[in-house]
This record gives sequence, structure tokens and C-alpha cells, in this order.
Amino acid sequence: MERHQVALYVAALASGGLLGLVAPGAGPVLEHAISPALAALLYVTFLQVPAAELVRSARAGRFLGAALVVNFVAVPLVVAALSVFLPGERAVRLGVLLVLLAPCVDYVIVFSGLAGGSSERLLAATPLLLLAQLALLPGYLYLFMGADLADVVEAGPFVEAFVVLIAVPLTLAWLTQAWAARRAAGRRVSHAASTAMVPLMTAVLLTVVASQVPALEGGFGGIVRVVPVYVGFLVVMPFAALGIVRVFRLGARDGRAIVFSGATRNSLVVLPLALALPDSLAAASVAVVTQTLVEVVGMVVYVRVVPRLVPY
Repeated sequence: MERHQVALYVAALASGGLLGLVAPGAGPVLEHAISPALAALLYVTFLQVPAAELVRSARAGRFLGAALVVNFVAVPLVVAALSVFLPGERAVRLGVLLVLLAPCVDYVIVFSGLAGGSSERLLAATPLLLLAQLALLPGYLYLFMGADLADVVEAGPFVEAFVVLIAVPLTLAWLTQAWAARRAAGRRVSHAASTAMVPLMTAVLLTVVASQVPALEGGFGGIVRVVPVYVGFLVVMPFAALGIVRVFRLGARDGRAIVFSGATRNSLVVLPLALALPDSLAAASVAVVTQTLVEVVGMVVYVRVVPRLVPY
């Protein structure tokens, strides 16, 4: 499965799209399955990162500095340049800005690891990235759209994401590591869980796409207008991130992780924010969902391309 993982991920995307089209009524049910599936995937990912390595990564000042600069300096500048191509519709612009200005803290760890990036350092950076985006998003929205929309960012979804997708899986992974260090049964469980990476990633991609395709019904006009912006973001960000990697003099593994951090966005966390907006801004959620679909395809491509951009 590891040798053919990219083909499996492409098949999962296609199958999820087909399922979403033929069974749109399953969308809300599948949407509830996203967080548990993603939490299971991250548990398996964290299981492969020793606790001692995570502690060391939290002290990696240059890496953390690069992660902050790429996400909160380079990304806003790229978004500002791309915003001239956004449609004039207020709700669509809000959705695009909301998702592109929030760095991912969940499956970026998995994709970075698949490309040989420093997953343990990305994991160590997640609390900092979550707090920074929660603090800075209102200011960025104010700059881009004005004071009346700056207060759409709420702490609740960010706190819930940290607990469900980071704290709980990480704690379970550390407990499993401790069990495996002392008992043969723990080692068997740890080994069995570690072999589930590719099936879980396949399940996550299928579930995300199948659950979100029905939400796009009636919003295809918005999709057509924002897809080029999302694609442009994925094309530009690796090169912007590479410049920062060189400034901070990071190695290949750290450099790959920074590229993924800059390109991957927090769509699964900001989607509840978009869905909670007034009906007049309902198109914002369509813009966020569209970004999710574009990004999961882009990440499959990144797994192959980023190692060539940042070779060992």
C-alpha cells in the first residue's frame, strides 16, 4: 500500500466525489465522521513520533520562526496579491480569506511526513500556530474587508480542534508508546496501528470529499471563480516558502515541512465559522468547501513534487 499510496489517494478522491454526487443525502452523516477519522489518522501519525523527539522539536527556534513567518507574513502577502482576482461578492471573498489566512494544524502533519518532512516539528508547532491564527485572523479580516467582518472569528472551533485532533490523539499515542516500551502486547498494538496509515488517509480523503460535494450544489458559479485563486495559491506558496527556508538555513526535512505548512490551510476548522455566518453570507461556506477539495488534490501532488523541490 505504501508503494501505491498516491494511486490509492487519487482513487479515494474520485470515489468520494462520485459518492457525494450519487448519494448527496449521506453528506451530513459523513461530515460528522470527518473529525473521528482525522483523529484516528493523527493518532497513528503521532504514534510514530517519540515523545522525547517532540520535546526537542519544541525547542527548535529557527523552525518555529520560519513557520510563523511563512504563515503570518508570506501567506498574507500572497493572499493580498491573489485577492485582486477574487469576485466582488462579499460572502465569497470572506470565505476565501477566512480559509487561506488560517494555517492547517491537522492533516498537514501527515502529508508532510509522507513527503519526508519533519512531522514532529510541525506537531510541536501546532499550539503556536493555533494561538497565532486565532489572535491574528480578526486583524487580517479587518485589513482585507473592514471592521464589520473582523469579529466572525470565534475561539470555540479552534479550541475544539486542538482538543479533538491534537491533544486526545497525542495523549493516546504517548500512552501507547509507554505501553509498548513495557509489554509485548503494547508493541503488537503499536505495530498494528502503524500499518494503518495509508488506509486511514484513504478513508479521510474519501470522507472529506464525499461529505463536501453535496454542499456545493447551487454554488458552482462561485466555485468557477475561486478555483483559479486556490490553484494559484498552491503554485506560488512552495516558492515563497523556499525563500524563507533559505533565510532560516533549514535542512531538507525541516524545509519540506515548512513548504507544507505554508501551503496547507485550516479548512476543517474554519468551516464551522463559515457555516455559522448569517444567510446573507452563506456563500462563504461554499468557498471554504471548494478550498478543501482543491487542497486535497494539491496535497497528493505535493507529496511527489516537494521532495524534488527540497532534495536531501
